[in-house]
Amino acid sequence: MNQESLKRPARIVVIGAGIVGASLAYHLASKGAQVTVVEAGGVASGVTGTSFAWINASCAGQDPIAALRGGAIAAWRQLETQVPGLTVRWHGALSYGTQDGRVSSSSIVLDRSRIARLEPRLRQPPEQALYEPEQGALDAVAATHALLAAAQALGATVRTHTPVLGFTARDAQVTGVETAAGRIGADMVVLAAGTGTAQLAAQLGASLPIHASPAIFLRYQAPPGLVRAIISNHAMEVRQAEDGTMLAAEDYLDDAPENQPAAIALRTASAIRDELEGAEAIAPAFAGIGLRPMPLDGVPVIGYLPQVGGVYVCAMHPGVVLAAIVGQLASGEIVDGQPATALEACRPARFLAC
Repeated sequence: MNQESLKRPARIVVIGAGIVGASLAYHLASKGAQVTVVEAGGVASGVTGTSFAWINASCAGQDPIAALRGGAIAAWRQLETQVPGLTVRWHGALSYGTQDGRVSSSSIVLDRSRIARLEPRLRQPPEQALYEPEQGALDAVAATHALLAAAQALGATVRTHTPVLGFTARDAQVTGVETAAGRIGADMVVLAAGTGTAQLAAQLGASLPIHASPAIFLRYQAPPGLVRAIISNHAMEVRQAEDGTMLAAEDYLDDAPENQPAAIALRTASAIRDELEGAEAIAPAFAGIGLRPMPLDGVPVIGYLPQVGGVYVCAMHPGVVLAAIVGQLASGEIVDGQPATALEACRPARFLAC
């Protein structure tokens, strides 16, 4: 039996309990599949735990996954109505001075007076900025737990601290996953292990060019109410949680001492104080590096491995943005056998010579 004819697999093992794996588990279980999630560490212990978690559909330049990205926000809004405890803050995003050319169909140009009303703590509002009211952000770790809990309510099993050691196969068809706790039988295995996905695929004879792309994630203690929306400008990329926690993201530069996360946290704090009135008391609470799974061509890797039956891959950046829509579409392909045209540019076969 090949994967195209496997319309309703009874047993599906999802490897990875980050936000992508959690979304897949929920969507697969909601379609009646018997789902087991296997995770080498804890829930959201990879890049999900260090994600800025800005949900947006904008892209600089040409976008080969425009159709996929275009459904991201609607998919998250749908999940909010289905999954208990899943909450997205749809507070919009304000961008200026970044020169990256990101524009979406809902972009609104605001003048200085409207910017000041939207973000009254800005010391020097720009003359113009792009405002995208449909965008939002979430607590990626909390969302992952909510999705897994919803999957478990539908019968899914979650096994954390259970590294995958290998696979079993028969007649070029994967039949199970080997772990230190024993073998888990499977009709389908989904690789959603973030930066670990390429290593898992290599065990199955597939070479996927997915590298670990570092980014710096920062968290500050701050007074509530400094920032209403997401602000992205030349000096900072910040948002604020309801409890006042300020979150920021910065590019990884190099491993020089002055560019280590703790040093960048101090520089970013200084920039935030310069930009926002009332931010004098902010204090760094966390500074770390998140390793994003970045395919060689920047396009997500989603679909069946051609070399071996019963294996589906989901590796992408931005994972938080796309988790909901990919869970929705991939579960339709796996369980219902319905190919998703929005995923055509993402197939693993583009990297694997026949």
